[in-house]
This record gives sequence, structure tokens and C-alpha cells, in this order.
Amino acid sequence: MSFLTVSNLSKNQLGVPVVKDVSFTVEKFQKVAIAGETGSGKSTLLKMIGGFVQPDAGKTAFEDVRVEGPLEVLIPGQPGIAYLSQHFELRNNYRVEEILSFNNKLTEESTAELFELCQITHLLKRKTDQLSGGEKQRIALARLLVTAPRLLLLDEPFSNLDLIHKYKLKEVIHDISENLDITCMLISHDPLDILSWADELLIMKDGEIVQKGTPQQVYSQPVNEYVAGLLGPYNLLSPAKAKKFAGLPGVTANGKSLFLRPESIHLVSENESPVKGKVKHVHFYGSFYETAVTMAKDTVLVRTAKSQVKKGDTVFLSTHPDEVWYL
Repeated sequence: MSFLTVSNLSKNQLGVPVVKDVSFTVEKFQKVAIAGETGSGKSTLLKMIGGFVQPDAGKTAFEDVRVEGPLEVLIPGQPGIAYLSQHFELRNNYRVEEILSFNNKLTEESTAELFELCQITHLLKRKTDQLSGGEKQRIALARLLVTAPRLLLLDEPFSNLDLIHKYKLKEVIHDISENLDITCMLISHDPLDILSWADELLIMKDGEIVQKGTPQQVYSQPVNEYVAGLLGPYNLLSPAKAKKFAGLPGVTANGKSLFLRPESIHLVSENESPVKGKVKHVHFYGSFYETAVTMAKDTVLVRTAKSQVKKGDTVFLSTHPDEVWYL
């Protein structure tokens, strides 16, 4: 049996379907990320898995035990599953070490190691009203982990954090999932939060899972424009417009729309490609340049590590054959 089995979960709110007949499995120690637009049902799904929302149909089995909903138990929440909401709370006028002492099931040595992983050792003597938002988030996470859960559910953990604290929390979550015997599921809107972390992505739309696969598969081979757009910029050329690229490495005129991520196109010299265009603009994003190239009425985005072109230049385009996809 799988570590976690979700079978035909459904939920209506005010007569509107929020989660529709969702099924999937999660293996032990797997890292699973759920992505989707606002209102796609991600948080409701995660809360049903944790036992905090009662499903209307279907069931969740955690370690072969059915997860009971809040209408079936006195205190909601499945033993062994920890859920961190984006709306967590810490008690006021308490020192951090006091808050973390409640329900601590770890040895003294393991507790110290956990606090190091969560990067909160230097905060233990502070009171909760002396903490930043990012520090509170890491302490709320540690508060869950001292209970020794086997499954950790993270609902938008990076929301409302500045970039410095966001990167620190991402580092903490990565270290936790790598160093603790725990399985993690995470919700995020930002592809940079999940592509480098997850073993598997679940993409939701209108309460349903529309694509499931590894980050590399879903990013490079989306099933539709919705999935493509969730994970970053892309180029999509209709079958007629795709003919301009026919003959380039990996490209054929097959009657489908040609899908290329900006980094799947590169600039080459004139004798290497018959496809040419004019630079519309060049934008610098720190670790890469994004160049918009117009070809008649069409514009494609090209992402490169360096840029030696400027607005108005004529350039020639080619493709990476193993990164060509069709929709």
C-alpha cells in the first residue's frame, strides 16, 4: 500500500464544487507540490488530507488508516499529519522556547538538531512579539515538527514573506525534507518555489488534477496553455506560424501548435539558421537576459545567460531539439 492514498475526494462549498473526484498516491519520503490558480481547490484538498475539512465524497488513507474529518472526531486533525496554514498563530507574551516545549516528543539532541535546521536557535530566548514574520513562520514550522509527524502539509508557506525571509524558509524546508524522516506536500503559486524542490507536481484547475508528473515533465511538456502559464513564460506558435521554424533542430510541421520555453530558443549566426527576426527589446533579470524578437507580426521570447544584442538588431534563431513540444 502507498504511504498516502487519496481516493475520489470531492467537496462542495455553498453548492459549488471545489474539489472534484481527485485521486492520487504519495510514497514515503516523497516531496509533492500542488500548483494552480487561486480558487482551484488546492487548500481545500490539503485540508481534507489533513483531516481539517470534511469531504463530501471519497476518502484519504494515511498509512492504511482512513483519515477522519472534523465531523467525526472531537479535535480535528489526523495523528501523524502536521498542517501549517498560511494563517498560523503564535501565543503572545511567551518565549519561543516555551512555545516549542509544548508537545515536544523529541530527545534533547534531536530537538537541538531540529532548531538548527529551522534556523531558530538564536531566537529561543525571545518573546513572540519580538519576531519578524519570517521568524514566526519558521518557529510555527518547528512547533509542528517537534511533535514528530510523518507527513507535513505546507499551505502557501512563502506567502507574505519578503525575499530574504522567503529564501531562508525555502532553505529550511529543503533541509527538513532532506534530513528528517518525513514526507512533505506543499502548495505554492511561484514556480521557483516548487520546480527545484518537488519530486512530483500536481496541477489543479477548477477542483481537478489536470496534469501530474515530475517537475521536468510538467514544465517542458505541459498538457495545455493553463499548465504552461503556471510555470513561467512560454512561446506558442499556431500550426501555420510554426511552419517558419520547420527544419530547425527537432521541429516538424505536424499540424500542431509549437511550444517552446524562452530558454529552448537560442541566437545563432546567420549561416546556421534561416529563421530571422528583429530585436524588439532586451530585459535584464539578474541571472539571465530575456530578448523579444519579432518576425513579421509574431513575437517570441528568447532567454540567454548573456546578451550581445540590442533593440533593432537583426538576429537568427534556432532551437534545442530535445526541448521542442507540441500542443
